[in-house]
Amino acid sequence: MRREIYTPDHEEFRKLVREFVAKEVVPNHASWERAGRLPREIFEQLGSLGVLGIAIPEEYGGAGLDDYRYNVVLQEEAARALVTLGTVRTQLDVVLPYFLAYADTAQRRRWFPGLATGALLTAVAMTEPGTGSDLAGIRTTAVRDGDGYVLNGAKTFITGGLLADLVIVVARTSSDPADRRAGLTLLVVEDGMPGFTRGRVLDKMGIKVQDTVELAFDDVRVPVANRLGEEGAAFGYLGHNLPQERMTVAVGSVAQARAALDTTIAYVREREVFGRSVASFQNTKFELAAVAAEIEAAQAMLDRAVLDLVDGELTGADAAKVKLFCTETQARAVDRCLQLFGGYGYLTEYPIARLYADARITRIYAGTSEVMKVIIAKSLGL
Repeated sequence: MRREIYTPDHEEFRKLVREFVAKEVVPNHASWERAGRLPREIFEQLGSLGVLGIAIPEEYGGAGLDDYRYNVVLQEEAARALVTLGTVRTQLDVVLPYFLAYADTAQRRRWFPGLATGALLTAVAMTEPGTGSDLAGIRTTAVRDGDGYVLNGAKTFITGGLLADLVIVVARTSSDPADRRAGLTLLVVEDGMPGFTRGRVLDKMGIKVQDTVELAFDDVRVPVANRLGEEGAAFGYLGHNLPQERMTVAVGSVAQARAALDTTIAYVREREVFGRSVASFQNTKFELAAVAAEIEAAQAMLDRAVLDLVDGELTGADAAKVKLFCTETQARAVDRCLQLFGGYGYLTEYPIARLYADARITRIYAGTSEVMKVIIAKSLGL
């Protein structure tokens, strides 16, 4: 169906990304999956093309374009080529918005040029062992001491934490028994700060090219100059950015569901059983027709939400609806597509196997499907 969310500039950007992915990503993706991470060089290459600095102001080496649609194009083109860009997505869609919104002038001068070129890699550390989606339950502490904070605690499931030069850590700087959400602060921990250590790289069932680690902070002294925004205001900051983070998951879900459909159509046309192509069976036609219809519905919902996000009008409840619907659609689509591969779909040499494994996390991270339903229910007055 016709999509009307892109301009000619977006389509020119799409050509640039498509060429880059075909030349630099596709031939190397399997080795990156085995290594469990993207190499730093890929960030530098993307930085030289201007991809990482699109939203960064021009005075710091970026393009100054505050338009989330460029991020959408990047995910769509990666999925179309049956690869993922792992922590690139996290850096651009999840972490960078905090720097753009809350970094002061001095911080911008220190960090933005490196973020634009890919010289500085980032991560955000929210989740802790035992807290999951309960951000108000964060126990990592930061105690003010002169011109700095003394940071102690542990974080887990930190995407991109292995190579990150700058880690935005959510820490508790004060407690209010009457308001669990109060007293959270964002501190930027830099690579090499004494007491900051990276734990084990977590062995995940999917998204292998995206490193996920545990982080520990033992009396790490973080200068006040590394605080993002106001002390105690982090919960509001997190809530402001979560709709975009959830949209990012939804964008990937729809793009990868479409990739699963395309690769399955190609497979069933070539594969023969009982002397006939798998595509010729009515069951195959009905299954793929149903998958195609669901993907179109998800795409239409997503495109409407993307425009709302660009216009600054996307609500938290609407973002939750989009994430819930798109990730659940992805799960059904990829599962039904894999079934049509038969036993071959279970072999990792076929991309449908990776799409299946990668899809499972989308209903968990950035807020589980159950959390999305709670948010939606609240918007209904329930």
